[in-house]
Amino acid sequence: MAGKKDVDVLFVNPGSRSAVYQELGDTFSAIEPPSLAGMFATYIRNKGLSVGIIDAPAHNLSPQGVARFVAENYKPVLVVMVVYGFQPSASTQNMPAAGETCAALKELNGNCKIMMTGTHPAALPERTMREESIDYVCDREGPQTILQTALALKSSSPDFSGIPSLWYRDDGRIVSNPPGELMDDIDREMPEVAWDLLPMEKYRAHNWHCFERIHERSPYVSIHTSLGCPYKCSFCCINAPFGKSSYRMWSPDTVIKEIDVLVNKYGVRNIKFVDEMFVLNRNHVIGICDRIIERGYDLNIWAYARVDTVKDEFLEKLRRAGFRWLALGIESGSKHVRDGVEKGRFGTSQILEVVKKIQDADIYVIGNYIFGLPDDTHESMQDTLELAIEANCEFANFYSAMAYPGSQLYRMAVEKGWELPDSWIGYSQHSYETKPLRTEVLGAAEVLKFRDEAFMRYFSNPKYLDMVRKKFGADVVQHVKDMTQIKLKRKLYS
Repeated sequence: MAGKKDVDVLFVNPGSRSAVYQELGDTFSAIEPPSLAGMFATYIRNKGLSVGIIDAPAHNLSPQGVARFVAENYKPVLVVMVVYGFQPSASTQNMPAAGETCAALKELNGNCKIMMTGTHPAALPERTMREESIDYVCDREGPQTILQTALALKSSSPDFSGIPSLWYRDDGRIVSNPPGELMDDIDREMPEVAWDLLPMEKYRAHNWHCFERIHERSPYVSIHTSLGCPYKCSFCCINAPFGKSSYRMWSPDTVIKEIDVLVNKYGVRNIKFVDEMFVLNRNHVIGICDRIIERGYDLNIWAYARVDTVKDEFLEKLRRAGFRWLALGIESGSKHVRDGVEKGRFGTSQILEVVKKIQDADIYVIGNYIFGLPDDTHESMQDTLELAIEANCEFANFYSAMAYPGSQLYRMAVEKGWELPDSWIGYSQHSYETKPLRTEVLGAAEVLKFRDEAFMRYFSNPKYLDMVRKKFGADVVQHVKDMTQIKLKRKLYS
């Protein structure tokens, strides 16, 4: 039809800010580019196929709105629903929007061929095939499976039997092919995100990321400098699409080329390194820092670290390169609870020392804490809150433990028969329907209520607000107070 664009692979980033974040999605949460979808698009385009990307959260499109937009503007050979999130555990909470989008696409065009890829589909591929209005699931990281599926659909006699990591239907039966090898040469195959296909003006940083310049949250991007994670924390599902021994890094030269484009073409200053663990490999960290320092860019970067990976030699380089925030996975104030989820063998004194060391290097810390891990009691959760208050990081994330599909906690919960959320949106930390994992001694409602009260106590603490005032000024103090005025509605204990 006239006016429609023929495209081989159309990537869709699904999501609903209001469902996932309630009122926090209006102002305080980030609007983050779909960096993995963008990298997949680069890979497919470099193989000679045409691509497009629709970013539903950035355009604030409903599932039906996405379907209408596709029907009116594209004739795709294959639609790929890329079900990731801000971090790996956010994949499951995007499944309702992803599923509704697929159903809406099929309703408008029953012949539309749809694949799902991402952490959640990779963790539960057969169930995803059964429950969603789709034709294919990729149970690994995606690019090669997407390419071969699109090529098969473009052929005169499609054959899917040899495509690695693919789930599909054969005479009505759900079948799967053996997993393929992970991509080795990511520098050559996926050197960058296809930024030209994304609405760059739509993205904004997290509120805390820009505490130094609270009114300058855009432009903003998130980029990968590595894939996978070498650690095996039981609450994390990152390796579901990557498998074991999957940790791979882009070279510092490839990373700096992408940063050059972002700074010089798009005027980006605020950058998230979305790697599950950036502060890890010495040559990688120092190599990227040195190249940024050589260029003299004025950047505001944040990245993930672990208490046991923050080395003295890193901090001066990180600060000079523009790393203004490091996110530490502290998780629990109880060493016993941390040991139970394989979260390092460090103690409370080491945690406090590392937080202070980072702050002394003029880098801010965002502490990540989890309430309701399997061994947690009310007393150990109180220890976690007291540790957070003592550490007094410039910002803190308080999570309830969730048994995300693909994680060891999910397998444990299924084996024990512990109650899981009633729907995929129940895995969203901030949603109305959220239902965290119970512990050996506490119910889900007790855990969630403690988490919500801990959030309010931390961010209304005079010690914290005084520190924020001294470091960031009165505007940011007011911003924090405005944030605490938003009370999340909870089905579990309201």
